[in-house]
Amino acid sequence: MPNNRFSLFPDSPSMRQVFSLRSLRYRWRNGEPVVTLAIIVVCVALWIVEFVLNLVGRPALVQLLQYGAMQPYRAAREPWMFVTSMFLHAPTSIFHILFNMLTLWCVGPFLERLMGHWPYLMLYLIAGIGGGVGMEMWAAFGHDPSAWLTYSYGASGALFGLFAACLVVYRKAGSDMRSMLVWMAINFAMPLVVPNIAWQAHVGGFVFGGLLTLLVVDGPRALRRRSTLARTLIYGGALLLLEAVIVIVCDQSNIYAMAL
Repeated sequence: MPNNRFSLFPDSPSMRQVFSLRSLRYRWRNGEPVVTLAIIVVCVALWIVEFVLNLVGRPALVQLLQYGAMQPYRAAREPWMFVTSMFLHAPTSIFHILFNMLTLWCVGPFLERLMGHWPYLMLYLIAGIGGGVGMEMWAAFGHDPSAWLTYSYGASGALFGLFAACLVVYRKAGSDMRSMLVWMAINFAMPLVVPNIAWQAHVGGFVFGGLLTLLVVDGPRALRRRSTLARTLIYGGALLLLEAVIVIVCDQSNIYAMAL
């Protein structure tokens, strides 16, 4: 039976079709960037909540950020903030969420199709946690006691991990990396011209994302015959343990620990 309902976009799928379980299973099996899209949906949804709370419920927004944002002096005792902070963005600026999500959509689908859904998700999380580790290390060794009290949030740490992963993959494939290097240079230079950007998280995410990808691509010969998922689980688990050890060591210098 023909559908006579008016639509401005007659050839586009409906929201029900896009988010149906059948459609999601189909796209998952075909290697489409389902995880990337899910991360974007979660980040945007949380930003909308933050934006609304900033207008009508500032105390609730403060509680949300205190619970979910990265703050080095509490992170060792509230480790969930290493994960939650990468899904929160500045509620007073649309540019923070917009720039990060556009960057993710530019880089993420390529890596997700290349690596597979689960290895890509682990890369994203390890790099994002690495961003928090970068903040911890700066607080412990940066000779600035106020760094322990600094709030930071955003997907930037994870995104820089994806940048590093692309560089490793491009080098392995012998591809031209100039465009990626230019894009990365712009992002690394942003803290020099835009205030209040946590460059430490960028560095931490870049290091851990690049290291994980390098191990998966060029790790010990004994593991190269294993699947990408198996290698990512092995190396990702080892790096997650390393991140935990670094945080524990850094926390020994936490001058605010006694206040908790």
